[in-house]
Amino acid sequence: MIKLLHAADFHLDSAFSALPPDRASQRRQEQRLALQALSGLCREHGCDAVLLSGDLFDGVRVYRDTLDALRQFFADCGADVYIAAGNHDYLSPGSPYLTERWPENVHLFPSEKITKYKQGQLHIYGASFTAPEMPPLLEGFHAEDPQAVNVMVLHGELSPNSPYAPLTTAQIAASGLQYLALGHVHAGSCACAGKTTYAYPGCLMGRGFDECGQKGALLVTLDGCLMGRGFDECGQKGALLVTLDGCECRTEFLPIPTRRYELLEVPAGDDPLAAVLAALPEDTQNDCYRILLTGESDPVALPSLERTLAPRFYSLSLRDRTLPKTDLWAGCGEDTLRGHFLQELKAAYDIADERTRRILAQSARMTLALMDGREVTL
Repeated sequence: MIKLLHAADFHLDSAFSALPPDRASQRRQEQRLALQALSGLCREHGCDAVLLSGDLFDGVRVYRDTLDALRQFFADCGADVYIAAGNHDYLSPGSPYLTERWPENVHLFPSEKITKYKQGQLHIYGASFTAPEMPPLLEGFHAEDPQAVNVMVLHGELSPNSPYAPLTTAQIAASGLQYLALGHVHAGSCACAGKTTYAYPGCLMGRGFDECGQKGALLVTLDGCLMGRGFDECGQKGALLVTLDGCECRTEFLPIPTRRYELLEVPAGDDPLAAVLAALPEDTQNDCYRILLTGESDPVALPSLERTLAPRFYSLSLRDRTLPKTDLWAGCGEDTLRGHFLQELKAAYDIADERTRRILAQSARMTLALMDGREVTL
């Protein structure tokens, strides 16, 4: 049995420009700490190799602290490491991949041409970006030895018109690989093309509200009758643990605890503060939230509301998406379709119990929205 730890899209030294400078610096430090959790996973599961599918760095500028943390991760993980550079950390002349001295267990795919490393029965193919954009890299490829355990490390996008090493499921199915370790897409997923399982582990740590939720990982065991399993974008960011043995296929979630980004929609009602507090889960202090206030409401005092709520979060932004309150029964009795509709509904409303009144009021709001050509919101 061969165990692989697959991770990608660390985006170390991201700007975190939406946060104040001190918190942005703290988040970059937390990215470095996430590497320790990753090496712990590698040792815990006894992995034979680590597959890193590009964009370890967010750009050309890399802090010395980050390089030291990455070097420590390589030294501590207890396995050989195979790196395919991506579009953010492509192999430019000043790339840290080329200018730094890395431990002997680190193996870089040196060009855009697919090359191979051998580790016993495990054959690891891969290629790196040498520019911010790359043509197809997998096209025409087929593994050389069908008796070996063939895997590939690649940064690329499943989109035929993508400028980022586009690939197709037909190319994957024809590759002769057991496993294709992909990077570039920040949402985790796992699927099959022919007899090849391919997966994106997602980014290692959420950095914005397009990378929401508690992210995680997959433990995958591969054979010739594959069935992919996916996990959605919102979840614990982490790595992908892969187990290969030729007799079964299974997946297992592997979390890396980091701060979460969460989007929350809350109908503001008559008391926006009470509505938000009622909608919040427990233990939000360490996470970044964006709360969208919706529905009909009196004008919302956002600055005051944000000051009250801010201590409950690591970071909070509020968005007012409410509509101004309207007199629900305005126009009732007019000699129009709208007036006759409201008159009939109001007669039923006046004699109804509280629960039925809520249903009738919601029906009136939805129907009036349709009459006015507005979006219907529940």
